[in-house]
Amino acid sequence: MRLAFRVSYIGTDFAGSQQQPGERTVCGEIINAIRGLNLISDAADDACARFQFSGRTDRGVSARHQIAAFDTEFPERAISKINRKLPADITFTAYAEADADFNPRYAVKSRTYRYYFPLFKNAEYNLKSMQNCAALFAGSHDFTAFSRSSERSPIREVISSAISEDDAGEFLVYEIRGYSFVWNQVRCIAYALDEVGRGELSADDVRLALENPNSFGRRFPAANPEGLILWDTECGMEFTPMPCNKKSVSLSDSLIRRYSQLKKTAEIWKD
Repeated sequence: MRLAFRVSYIGTDFAGSQQQPGERTVCGEIINAIRGLNLISDAADDACARFQFSGRTDRGVSARHQIAAFDTEFPERAISKINRKLPADITFTAYAEADADFNPRYAVKSRTYRYYFPLFKNAEYNLKSMQNCAALFAGSHDFTAFSRSSERSPIREVISSAISEDDAGEFLVYEIRGYSFVWNQVRCIAYALDEVGRGELSADDVRLALENPNSFGRRFPAANPEGLILWDTECGMEFTPMPCNKKSVSLSDSLIRRYSQLKKTAEIWKD
């Protein structure tokens, strides 16, 4: 049987989501848990039961709703025991039975990211300027100036882009939704929004960077990864919630007490 899971993780102590030799990664820990529970047969072990993830996140980036899928002959064991085997900074929050050819990477219809700007006492942002700037990113654009150089096309379509203050007045929350993103795109946009909010960059500068990146003459650096959460991945499936992972809830409480900047990231377990 092929199972799909919604996955949440706190990215602080991971070298990203994808497996890397000698590094602790989200996919590496999940695959270790699958093997540790003997959820795959020896014949399927080399391919790790067609384990697939819906997308990549960078070092330090967290996820609220990532999607993983793999094949197993023991679906009940997978659903009931996987969270006991996973480390506390990863939790499976829901599951669904998937078609045999289901690949979460290609099944995702849209991805939503949120970037959290903490409103400490010395943080003075011009929210109106940031809102006007955020609106510029909606639509199809060349994001060369807002991404890390790669061989992939920098042309991307953004479905929505907006920023607002959260109800508690602790963060400015930037939310962007699109079909796909290039490397560091959201974090580079967040860096530009931060500069606009602090009056170091104008909306006209951002417009020029979008309309004519060659004339703009530089790429924006990526903002701190700890502020970014992959908030949702929509693939049209109906998921069944899984029991609360007590290890992960305990970790989130600890993070909230120790790191005010990670407060929203830690709260993904409780959403």
